[in-house]
This record gives sequence, structure tokens and C-alpha cells, in this order.
Amino acid sequence: MSAEDGADVARSSLALGERIGSGGQGDVHAITGGPLLFKEYKDPSKVNGAALADLVGFRQGLGQADRSRLDTLAAWPLCRVVESGRTLGFLMRRAPARMTWRTATGVTKLLELQYLIRPSKAAWQDVVQPTPEQRRALALACVEAIGWLHDAGLVIGDISQANVLWSLSPEPSVHFLDCDGFRQVGRAAVQAQAATPDWNDPLAPSTDATVDTDAYKTALVAGRIVSQQPYVIPSQDLHFVPGCLNGRQSDGVRRLFAQAAGERGTRPRPSEWQTALSNRGVITLTAAAPRARPAIDHTVLDGARNRTPIRLRGPAQ
Repeated sequence: MSAEDGADVARSSLALGERIGSGGQGDVHAITGGPLLFKEYKDPSKVNGAALADLVGFRQGLGQADRSRLDTLAAWPLCRVVESGRTLGFLMRRAPARMTWRTATGVTKLLELQYLIRPSKAAWQDVVQPTPEQRRALALACVEAIGWLHDAGLVIGDISQANVLWSLSPEPSVHFLDCDGFRQVGRAAVQAQAATPDWNDPLAPSTDATVDTDAYKTALVAGRIVSQQPYVIPSQDLHFVPGCLNGRQSDGVRRLFAQAAGERGTRPRPSEWQTALSNRGVITLTAAAPRARPAIDHTVLDGARNRTPIRLRGPAQ
């Protein structure tokens, strides 16, 4: 099945496989014989079908390079699934296989952010933990992804330990889930904004989703990755994983993390986090000293001029 053109698909045309996930707003089913998944809403009466169409249309309106980038970063709604004039859900791609792990009993699970920000437990001992440098790179990849999505005119809303996936292969990278919770700036939401405990902006209702609430949650995700402290908030001290950050990076991250506790509109943006977490140092430029003006011999210009006639050659004889 192809959903690349974004056209609506009838629910009756889908051959559903096993249910592979369930949340507060919907269930996720495999599609028999294909690589796609179907998220079916539990209460279609609460779904804004036009807003979901906007998200599908957003992807369709991107150029090929940006569309590929979006597909790499997010399990984006490819098309709506409808029946009898109602929007029942949408189709999306599976998360990349590199962002899964297999338990000791052979069960495949998504490699959620919780396995990165919490101290390792026996239950997930088969999750390969990053080196300190890879941990920094994952934090950088996450804030870069948020920055790209913001630059594209999107608000993410629910950034949390359950809807951000990560991988170390072939390089540190992240992937966002529950993308029907995204919205374009100034546009309506598909459903009421979902909220995750311990990830909410204390200065905004949990139902709010703005670039500013995203800025607060960006601080949470960056700070919690590099510290492996799953509940630390910007009003508290960060204690970094040893070897994760150098002195410049540590100073920058601490400063931005504390700044995120400030009033709305004053919180650091993803680009500031990118600079702080980058391996490239900040070079302080000094103003160049002005060159000395050359000395001028005014006697050459102001002295008496000896002007002589100029002979012009006449026409050839």
C-alpha cells in the first residue's frame, strides 16, 4: 500500500494485523503485508479532521529534500483514514528498526528516551548505553531536530520520554512519535493537547502548545540527557555524566538550563542549545585596529605648477 500522495484511505480497505501499541487517544495496528501502521482514534468525535488534513498537506507541500528530512525525524501522518465522512485515524511509517531493541525473551520494543535519561535497570540491560561523547551527540541531535521542526513552522507540544526515540547506529540520531500532536503555528490541533507528567511547563496550562512551551521542554530533554537525571528541572542544579561535556559546554548548558526557568519569551531557543552542545568552540572576535593613514607630501600638490603646451599631431600629410 502506498500513501505517498496523501489521499484519504477508506477504513474498510485496510487489512489490519496485530495491535502493536495503545495510548490514551488511540491504538496502533500493523497493516497486513505492508510497512505502514494505522493509528485508530478511540473517539473520532473528538478529532479535528481538517487539522489532520493540514498535517498531511504540510508534508505534501515540502520539497523532496525537506520531505526526506521530515520522514527521517518523525513518524508523520501520511494520509487520513476515513469512513462515512468521519476521520478515524491515519497511516504512518514504522519507526526505523535501528530505534528498537530486543529483550532477553525476544520481544522487540521501541528505544524510547526513558532508556537514555534513567539509570540502567536489569530489565533493560540489553539496551546498549551510549558513551559520554555519544550522549552529548544525542542531546545535540535532539535539539537540532526540534530546531528544524520549529524553522519549518511547527509546534511539537508533547516532548517527553515516551515519544522521542534514539539510536547510536550509524550515528547518534532521534525520531519523534505521536506526530498528530504537532501543529502548524497558528493552526488548530487534531485533538486536545496531550500532556506527560514531569514534562509540563510550570508557567502554562498542560493544554497549551506553543514555541515557548517547546522551549521549556527542549531544556528538559537536553538537560536530562546529559545529566541522566530523569526529573531534574531548570530551577535545580545539573550534575553531568562524567566526560559528557567539556568546560565550555558545561558552562553553556548550565546557563541555558537555568535560563529556561525564566518567564515565557525569555527561554533559550534550540539554536542556542546547538551552540552550547556543539564541539565547535565559540571564537571571540576583536575589532581590527585601524590602519595608519599614509603621509601625504602636500608640497607636491600645492606648489607652483609649470604647465607647458601639449603639441598635437596634425593630420597626416
